[in-house]
Amino acid sequence: MAGTARPVVLITGASSGIGEAVAERFAVDAERRWRLLLAGRDEERLGGVALRTGGVGLPGDLGGPAGVERLAARALEREGRVDVLVAAAGIGWAGPLTRTPPEVVERLVAVNLTGTVQLVRLLLPGMVERGVGRVVLVSSMAGWAGVANEAVYAATKGGLLAFAESLRYELAGTRVGVTAVLPGAVDTPFFAHRGAPYHRGWPRPVPARRLADLVWKSVVRGRDEVFAPAWLAGPARIRGGAPGFFRAMAKRFG
Repeated sequence: MAGTARPVVLITGASSGIGEAVAERFAVDAERRWRLLLAGRDEERLGGVALRTGGVGLPGDLGGPAGVERLAARALEREGRVDVLVAAAGIGWAGPLTRTPPEVVERLVAVNLTGTVQLVRLLLPGMVERGVGRVVLVSSMAGWAGVANEAVYAATKGGLLAFAESLRYELAGTRVGVTAVLPGAVDTPFFAHRGAPYHRGWPRPVPARRLADLVWKSVVRGRDEVFAPAWLAGPARIRGGAPGFFRAMAKRFG
C-alpha cells in the first residue's frame, strides 16, 4: 500500500481480544510483510504480543485527548506514516441505563468513540496526502440493531458506523478507504471484562482468529463493510427494510 516500502499498520486494542488476533494475522502475511505498530493499555500483555508478532508496542490509554495525541505522534515518529489503522480498542458494560454510573458512560464514549474519531482525525491527513490508506473501524451488530441493557455501548458502536459512512463520502476520489466491521459476539475476554458473561446459546461467538482474518481480507481486498459471521447481513437488511418485524423478533428472542 505504500509503493515498494513495507506497509505500516497501527492496531489499537492489540493487548488482547480482537486487536491481538488482528496483529497475529497481519504478522503472518508474508507477501506484504507489514510493519506492526501495536497500541494497548496492558503494557505487559502488549509486550508479549509485540514479541510474538515482531511488532512495536506503543502502550497507552485512548480514553483522553492526551493519550490519543501521544499515540499518533509516537506512531508517526517511529515509522513516518501509517498506511492502515485498525481501530479495535473498545470496552463494554452490561446493565440497564438507569443503573449505569455516569463515569462508566463517559468512559465508554471516550474509549469506544471519541478516542477513535480523534485518532483518525490525526492520521487521516497523511493518508490523503499520499493518496493511499485504509481506516478499519471495528464496530458491532449492537451498533446496527441495538441491544437491551447495553444502550451506551450500542450507541458508541452505532456512532462508529455513522462515522465510517460519513468518511466514505468525504474521502471519495482520494484512494483512502474506510471499512466498518460488524461482528456479533466474538470469543474474547470482552464479556468477562464487562462484568457479564455471554449467556445466549445461539448464535455462538465467532473465534477471534476468524474475525481477524476477515479484517485482514477487508484491507487487502478493499472491502467497505464486513459482517461476522456473514449471515448477519441478512438480519441487518431486515432491520433496514422491516424495522417493526425486526424489533418484534428481537424482543422475542433477545
